[in-house]
Amino acid sequence: MNGTDNPTAGGGSMGGGTATGGTSVRFRCGHGAPAVDARITLQRDCPLCVLLRETRRTRAQLIGKAAAGARAALAEETRIGATYEWICARGHSRFTATVREALTGPGCPKCLANAAAPAARFEGGVPFMKPGLRLGTSATEQRLRAALGERIRLPHRVNAVRISRTFYGKPEVWPDIIIPALRIAIEYDDPGRDGTAHVGLKEVSDREKDAALNEVGWEVIRVRAGGLAELGRHSVVCRSVTTAVVDRILDLLVEIRGSEAVARILIGTG
Repeated sequence: MNGTDNPTAGGGSMGGGTATGGTSVRFRCGHGAPAVDARITLQRDCPLCVLLRETRRTRAQLIGKAAAGARAALAEETRIGATYEWICARGHSRFTATVREALTGPGCPKCLANAAAPAARFEGGVPFMKPGLRLGTSATEQRLRAALGERIRLPHRVNAVRISRTFYGKPEVWPDIIIPALRIAIEYDDPGRDGTAHVGLKEVSDREKDAALNEVGWEVIRVRAGGLAELGRHSVVCRSVTTAVVDRILDLLVEIRGSEAVARILIGTG
């Protein structure tokens, strides 16, 4: 695959090196038409660089997933709808998918089939400890966990939940805070310093993550700070993590699972 078919797929009329009508386009990130040939230079990154940033990936990581014959073209690609051949990290057969699907979709068809198999469905919803899992944790997220830990018992030996599909090619998700006794996950969202986290395509990814948890009987509470709007049925919109935010989370726990279930994990109770 050379990734040159469908010049506007996924990226709009200026998704590739040329815009509709044949005008050569170059993006701020340096991708697109060569500088000497560019008739238009857009002061924004190309759609692929935007998607990479929102999914916290690098172009080198993306290229490493592609089949050898596709890597040169992928290094200069601008479109998220361009189709390439990819290599399954688990050793399955090569598969064809768009750049968007390779970054945010289930990826390998065999991995997807395995996630939907009866045995995988039986494991769906099971929390577990995944050794070596390293996820970036902000200071605010740590404060939220600490504040909740003063009110309810939070386990420290689980960091992932099995799902019945794949998410970024994995049969599990990694919520910020996991409450196995209630089958509830808590996520802390803010737009970050650059204002791009949990917006746009990243918001779509958040919705897919929530849907995957809902499918296996889990509910998700999202604490949405920094001007982010509600996302999902159980959202706590705030400016910062405060006692009132923790109180609201506890209220939602009761609304979702009932006061008797929540009472069992309250600090200072039986």
